[in-house]
Amino acid sequence: MSAVGTAARTGTDREPGTSRWTSAGDLRRLVVRALRHEARTPDALIVNIALPVLIMVVFVYVFGGAITTGSSGLTYIDFVVPAVLLMSGGYGAALTAANIATDMTGGMIDRFRTLPVSSWVVPAGHVIASVIRNVVATVIALIAAIALGFRSGATVTEWALVLALVVGYVLALSAIAALWGLFVKSVQAAGALSFIVLFLPYLSDGVVPAETMPSVLRAFAENQPITPMVETLRALLLGLPMGDAGWLTALWLTAGVVISVPVAAVLFRRRTSA
Repeated sequence: MSAVGTAARTGTDREPGTSRWTSAGDLRRLVVRALRHEARTPDALIVNIALPVLIMVVFVYVFGGAITTGSSGLTYIDFVVPAVLLMSGGYGAALTAANIATDMTGGMIDRFRTLPVSSWVVPAGHVIASVIRNVVATVIALIAAIALGFRSGATVTEWALVLALVVGYVLALSAIAALWGLFVKSVQAAGALSFIVLFLPYLSDGVVPAETMPSVLRAFAENQPITPMVETLRALLLGLPMGDAGWLTALWLTAGVVISVPVAAVLFRRRTSA
């Protein structure tokens, strides 16, 4: 191994008094790398932004007239927009699994092995880039919803809580996706998560009222994590009662982050130690 390679592996090329190889600096560089990679794949960006908007258009203009909102009394666009916002952020966040799997199988990790990079920094870089990218996509979906007729009477504080919920959802799902991308052995298997995440809101109280579903599906819809998140968004955006949805949402999101992040760091270290 060359002197440069040896120095890179041992970290002896650090300059005293500088932060060149600090974890914060590594994380920033990897976040920028992930965002640049996304910018070079415009087809993925278009799908990430356009798909939830197209879904919303189809539901509002094609199915909206035939779907009732049950006891909520909302117009269908007001009823469905919170679910579409989660679809928008969630679908893109799930693609984090494929991005990490690409790094793990495409030779990029071999380059990282020669650098003194902490084990948590590589998956964390993907997760943070996903949060930035998909919060922007969710904002675009919200703008499209307003153009289609969605209106909210939320206060500034309630909008801040909406933003916090969306960021928390994308963060938790990106962390879970990072864990999944490290667990599977191929990019194709990693990509399967995006279909699951996109489909899950359909089996919640987001697209149609859970009370209209058959008993088995209704029980699943009422006890899966998307339902309290949708109900919390509706309460914040439309002034509806929140009930237990708020603390259930906080519980689900906290559990997703607290469990997935350290496990992903350990799994990354194990897969790259060989």
